[in-house]
Amino acid sequence: MLRIKHLFKSFSTFELITIALVSALGIAVKPVVVPLAHMITAPLLLPGGAVAGGLYMLWVVLGAGLIKRKGTATIIGIVQALIVIVTGVFGTHGVLSIITYTVPGIAVDLSNMLMSKRAYKTEGFFTAGIAANTAGTIAATLLFFRLPLIPLLLGLCTAALSGGMGGLLAGKIVKELSKYNIYN
Repeated sequence: MLRIKHLFKSFSTFELITIALVSALGIAVKPVVVPLAHMITAPLLLPGGAVAGGLYMLWVVLGAGLIKRKGTATIIGIVQALIVIVTGVFGTHGVLSIITYTVPGIAVDLSNMLMSKRAYKTEGFFTAGIAANTAGTIAATLLFFRLPLIPLLLGLCTAALSGGMGGLLAGKIVKELSKYNIYN
């Protein structure tokens, strides 16, 4: 408990509010984005969740890009999981939502750590988006779908492309918001 308290003390109140808002926005867009993605991807036999993931994983990447602190994306994933579990807003994963929402956050934090000085540049956002959506797709596949190899690879390729595009969009939003010196 002391460790969690110490973790949150390293974030300002403004940063914690940003984490809460970005988490809530990520959950709020999911029920809108997923059915639209399925309408587009179903006739093409593409995995709809992997495509839609780029649009709702961008919130995890966006939050990490705005705050620029280690662990931010993981906290966003945990907050999203708790919102889903407590409210039952979206999905039927139940307690397993802790895994399916936290894993993409961990992937973003690891990506940012590996990218080091380039983490908050275009290529860093792109890589973080790929990491988030690919990790989320792997987690969901392992826990729920158990796809054969070829559909799994198709899903991962689709997730990587969609996630990368979501990461680029998050990077563009961070760049535009940086003009107002809100997060610096």
